[in-house]
Amino acid sequence: MNIPIGFKIILVSMIASFIAQLSKFFSYIIEYRKIDFVKLYNTGGMPSAHSSSVMAITTLIGITQGFFSPLFGVTFCFSFIVMYDAAGLRRAAGHQARALNTIIQKGEIDNIGKLVDQLGHTPFEVLMGIILGILTAGVFL
Repeated sequence: MNIPIGFKIILVSMIASFIAQLSKFFSYIIEYRKIDFVKLYNTGGMPSAHSSSVMAITTLIGITQGFFSPLFGVTFCFSFIVMYDAAGLRRAAGHQARALNTIIQKGEIDNIGKLVDQLGHTPFEVLMGIILGILTAGVFL
């Protein structure tokens, strides 16, 4: 069956993200010996699903449209911004949430529930997402 390239790019991007989330789910089961379905959709952790998704898109665009095409340039810049944000801004927000959770636990702030503190990624988690995205694109090309 011949799938249109635009749909294939979307599908492979979603597959790369799904594989990343599944790996977080199963690694949690292995490490803690319990099932936590939240790991299937939580942000943060190893590998970065955001990075795997955007790199799958970028890789497929490069292969199908050319690595010197304007579309590849746009997707590459888009991917860089997403990955920089995951390892920078969102990671910093996670650190701030942890600090606020400590203050909340001490009772210094009332009427606020626990904040989500697993938001961003380490540079290594982003790198593993990049590799996963490239490999997924290569397998499903």
